[in-house]
Amino acid sequence: MKKRRRVSQKSKEREKLDMGFSGDNRIGFVLALLSSAFIGASFIIKKKGLRRAAAASGVRAGVGGYSYLLEPLWWLGMITMIVGEVANFVAYAFAPAVLVTPLGALSIIVSAILAHFILKERLHQLGILGCVMCIAGSVVIVIHAPQEHPITSVQEIWSMATQPAFLLYMASVTVLVFILVFHFAPRCGHTNVLIFTGICSLMGSLSVMSVKALGTSIKLTFEGKNQLFYPETWFFMLVVATCVITQMNYLNKALDTFNTAIVSPIYYVMFTTLTILASVIMFKDWDDQSGGAIVTEICGFIVVVSGTILLHATKDFERSSSFRGGYTPVSPSLSNRLYSGNGDLLKHEEEDETSTEEICLRSQ
Repeated sequence: MKKRRRVSQKSKEREKLDMGFSGDNRIGFVLALLSSAFIGASFIIKKKGLRRAAAASGVRAGVGGYSYLLEPLWWLGMITMIVGEVANFVAYAFAPAVLVTPLGALSIIVSAILAHFILKERLHQLGILGCVMCIAGSVVIVIHAPQEHPITSVQEIWSMATQPAFLLYMASVTVLVFILVFHFAPRCGHTNVLIFTGICSLMGSLSVMSVKALGTSIKLTFEGKNQLFYPETWFFMLVVATCVITQMNYLNKALDTFNTAIVSPIYYVMFTTLTILASVIMFKDWDDQSGGAIVTEICGFIVVVSGTILLHATKDFERSSSFRGGYTPVSPSLSNRLYSGNGDLLKHEEEDETSTEEICLRSQ
């Protein structure tokens, strides 16, 4: 009888972990939603500011103009973006990366909807379907998200970061990054989009783990458990700075070489997948979940990825039609887009100024 009671109690606890929402998870979820809303809106506000500045000065930011720095609307968009990034940073301190990271795709939906009504940039029917898919996948992920395990000190996070499985992951990432940077990047970095985006995604997965560790340390410090005396806190801060700088450097190279409509979905898929993998290894996010819940989360993530790719494919279709004056195939074959003799084939004649900022910001 005692064994049966223990089994039933464990099954009830597991059901709560699978379907329930703890207080920390709820806070992280709300912060992630607010982050996506603010960041998505910031793209539109800044674009309005850029257009207004270009109309006043006659020089666009894309060709070297800096008149937007005197435009209040652009600064309003910048402040909105900073608020969103702070909310995203704090969200990692409350909820697992498995929950927070995929919700970043919602900022694309916010910017697409606002662009349709404010900037009069038409949202294609397939784009609407992509938005619905992103929302549906996000709901599935949220419902089955794992609970955040309580952490009492930064030393506890350090012990997670130094466990053999995560050390192996970090060593693998470091080796792969060095190979990509010193061997493949000089040879085919400007012809294969997977090289630069691969470096960004690998470094991004480590930066998110460090951001989560740093955010948790700051959260505990505000709760009265000062973590600033521990050297591990400052080490995580150093890792965050190193990873983010490297990540931004190669992401800018990717965006400068290839079409944003190609870089953005590929980077989102690789970055989010590697981040979830790193979080599962380091924080054991899936240890207390059933196999069904894990499979459901993966399916929800696939739906979000599919919706994101569909949204960007729609943007590519609209731009191709507007540039060429009618219906033409959206692009060359996938193999040509991923690997081409020169980067010019993969670039548009003109990129919106906010396109580069959008994907750069989401990587954080």
